[in-house]
Amino acid sequence: MSNKYRSRASAVIHKSMKDFERIGLVDKKTMRDFDRMCLTPIEAMPPEKIVAIREREDVSQAVFAFYLNVTPSLVSKWERGEKKPQGASLKLLNLVDKKGLDLVA
Repeated sequence: MSNKYRSRASAVIHKSMKDFERIGLVDKKTMRDFDRMCLTPIEAMPPEKIVAIREREDVSQAVFAFYLNVTPSLVSKWERGEKKPQGASLKLLNLVDKKGLDLVA
């Protein structure tokens, strides 16, 4: 089972719903709503947690930034709480938290 689903049952049901959407039995809005219910939510990442993840992975801000495809300056701002990670960066941070940097390497 992929970690993106809340449970194995959610993964199976989600696949069926995607099939229904593909053949026109479920519209896009319903599918988006269903995705929100089925998929594991992406958690906000406070500065302390970002620092803890980076330190756990034993990398510098520059190396961490390289793996996340952002600038070292942005990582520094996240860690100081000046900016909050969003979008793809936040998703990657959640993945790195769960699976480690080897996942994105």
